[in-house]
Amino acid sequence: MSHANAALTPRARLRLAKLIVEQKWPVAAAARMFMTSPPTARKWATRFRIEGPAGMMDRSSRPHSMPTKTPPAVVKQIVKARWRRRLGPVQIAGELGIAASTV
Repeated sequence: MSHANAALTPRARLRLAKLIVEQKWPVAAAARMFMTSPPTARKWATRFRIEGPAGMMDRSSRPHSMPTKTPPAVVKQIVKARWRRRLGPVQIAGELGIAASTV
């Protein structure tokens, strides 16, 4: 399933990539036919060469790691202050010594 803002569905990506890779179409001509940019067409063709049809599916945009993730102990303190004492982010941030945007 393609996400809502995707210009091409996985099926269209596959057709585009096959035109470039298998039928040797110029990238610019194939991109024009599918109303996308040449860099995007090149990306799908490269992915097709490496991964085959399976590479045409959407990938998660979720980061692999979150090095600045709020520690669980701090999250627990924030939740406790929000629920028990009904404090807002600015007050909690002041008490815990963290940025209000973290709360």
